[in-house]
Amino acid sequence: MSEPPGTTVSLADAPSTDAPSKPLTAQRVQPLRRPGRWIVTVAVLVVVAQFVHGLVTNSFYQWDRFGYWFLRPTILDGLVITLEVAALSAVLGLLGGILLALARLSKSPVLRAASWTYVWALRSIPLIVVLIFLYNFSALYQTLSIGVPFGPAFFSFDESKLATDMAVAVVGLSLNEAAYAAEVVRGGILSVDQGQHEAASALGLPKGYQFRRIVFPQALRSITPNYVNQLIGLIKSTSLVFYVSLLDLFGSAQTMGSTYPGDIVPLLLVVTVWYLILTSVVSVIQFYVERHYARGATRSLPPTLIQKLRTGVTDLRARIRREAAV
Repeated sequence: MSEPPGTTVSLADAPSTDAPSKPLTAQRVQPLRRPGRWIVTVAVLVVVAQFVHGLVTNSFYQWDRFGYWFLRPTILDGLVITLEVAALSAVLGLLGGILLALARLSKSPVLRAASWTYVWALRSIPLIVVLIFLYNFSALYQTLSIGVPFGPAFFSFDESKLATDMAVAVVGLSLNEAAYAAEVVRGGILSVDQGQHEAASALGLPKGYQFRRIVFPQALRSITPNYVNQLIGLIKSTSLVFYVSLLDLFGSAQTMGSTYPGDIVPLLLVVTVWYLILTSVVSVIQFYVERHYARGATRSLPPTLIQKLRTGVTDLRARIRREAAV
């Protein structure tokens, strides 16, 4: 705004720029307020508190009976069978999945068609149907033989002697697991950059060496999280082997529940907690496997739980010092 003619402006009337002010480092930065986040957080905490309160105070859960059954020999024997079935099925299923994936990526049309048909069939048939079919397999084929098709047999054996309850469970779960693992492995191999294949071929490396030392280690970064999901599903699927007369963890609880009908709920809670423990252990192993194969792919490795705790404690101490200084 211009001054009227004849008016003089003194420098004393101008605003002073020499007023003392705090340096920027000493000024406290006000965080952005997010009321929506706080409302949702409080709502979640209220729901969790109500759930825990109901879980602890409801006498229907019979926590004293839960403690009685949790480490009973019958339950632990079933747990051992569950671990055996899951471990054998996971190894055999992964090996079968790798072979199926390589066949699916093969240049042979016969291998590609056979692999695709297997994956299509086993992913379409429910697991319980596969297990029951294998359990009654001896009714269709009393003897199995190896020899020339439509010709003489070199070896023959009684199927009923080989098809034990454990064998039926492991074979059924492995066949089912191999179909899903094949797609996981195939997706991991396809995720490797094509330049890696071209560079390995340019160096004249054999195909087997390329796959073992270059392609597959890089594919594991993509395979690991997906296959661990399959592994967790496999652990839970072991509960179906009860229907082929194998007393795993779930089968043992079911048997005890039939004998002690008043303890059905605590027995189900025992099974639930054990499955939670098993899947949690697998998840921890998954984290360290992913962290191992992330070397060279990321600028910094993801922190472990101990490192996160140390960082949290350090940040909390620094915040306390800043609050005391202000």
